[in-house]
Amino acid sequence: MFFTILVCKILRFIGKLFHRGSSMPGQIALKLSPNILSKVKLPDKVIAVTGSNGKTSTVEMIAYILEKEGKKVVWNREGSNQIEGVATLILSNCTFGGKMKGDVLLLESDERYSKFTFSHFLPTHYVITNLYRDQLTRNGHPEWVFDAISPSVTDRSQLILNADDPLVSLFGKDRENVVWFGMDKQSFSTAENTSVYDDGAFCPCCKKPMKYDYRHYSHIGGYYCESCGHKKHKTDFTVTDADLESGIITVNGRHKITLAFKSIYNVYNILACFAVCSLVGISEEKIALSVSDYVLKNGRVVQYKLGNSNGTFLVSKHENSISYNQSIRYIIGQNKPCGVIIIVDAVSRRYSTGEISWLWDIDFELLNNACVEKIYLLGAHCEDLKTRLSFTEIPEEKLYVNPDIETAIDEIKSEERPLLYTVTCFSDKSKFLSKVEVQE
Repeated sequence: MFFTILVCKILRFIGKLFHRGSSMPGQIALKLSPNILSKVKLPDKVIAVTGSNGKTSTVEMIAYILEKEGKKVVWNREGSNQIEGVATLILSNCTFGGKMKGDVLLLESDERYSKFTFSHFLPTHYVITNLYRDQLTRNGHPEWVFDAISPSVTDRSQLILNADDPLVSLFGKDRENVVWFGMDKQSFSTAENTSVYDDGAFCPCCKKPMKYDYRHYSHIGGYYCESCGHKKHKTDFTVTDADLESGIITVNGRHKITLAFKSIYNVYNILACFAVCSLVGISEEKIALSVSDYVLKNGRVVQYKLGNSNGTFLVSKHENSISYNQSIRYIIGQNKPCGVIIIVDAVSRRYSTGEISWLWDIDFELLNNACVEKIYLLGAHCEDLKTRLSFTEIPEEKLYVNPDIETAIDEIKSEERPLLYTVTCFSDKSKFLSKVEVQE
């Protein structure tokens, strides 16, 4: 054990000097000692967060609150969430005798690889946020991802589940030691599906038609199956009121939280964080105070200036329609005259693919709104974007199409539009932000 931990620490130190990734030291350590994570003495509290969306933001807020309460939290703030990155994190924070230093181990876990990480140890608190269509070429269908997560779910972990997601809620079926979070019906909830596809059409349990009392978005809401009885579970942590226009939510009928980012998706991340922190002993009053107006540091929302234009950069995962819908709904919700820049240049940072069927799953129809004055489609797949938008009622004269991102930015700058929003993925993030003035 001593030698493996030493090697990992040395490689991690060298990696930091050269600003390299954090997976390689753990990869080498696991080759030297495949079962080393089973031998390490971990803290009493091991918190894990997995799911399609919201992992990084939820983990960051949990870490912030626990550290504010004086806890030493070891967490993968760099986002290396597969087993190699987790191994680097743990071993780099261990004594040479194999005892991890810290009060809490807090992990963002890749949904496909959680079964490998948690074959060595189990989380005491296990959050599953949601399961959406995400990276078709990698993840297939959400039910396939459900099957990938399932081996990591045991009765020895306290599950903290999104009751509003009918697929996620199956993890708690016939189980004890489950805590549920969700949202009551709100003014923005709808009776029918409003997205271009419906992953809530059929019950994930018996495959028969499923019904809804209300939907918050997509398949998330109050559901029930008349055939098998699968339905939204009663929630322990509940958003009882959500006023996205004013940016104030109420948890459990009494704790008011103000939102730095007025998005329904942010509300679910905050609620998951609230549940975890309460379960590990932080008072709900302190949690609400700490998370109010909290601005995420993970670079998912960035303010910038382009010439005389003020802009907001919204990171939205390519191959994930829910992530894009989150950004589009946020823009429309601000209801201010604006230009919207959409960039699809490299589909993925991790693998080579030109698969763009996911563009047809995005609710681009929402951009046909009076507040959106112009839409800029940039990057190698700008014509694919144009084709997709041609199937909406958005007037063609509102569209600007250019594969050359740098040239397009110069032309957008010359227009001096007061407010801009940019929507794209990590793979294309630097191509835009390196050409504008990022606001701290």
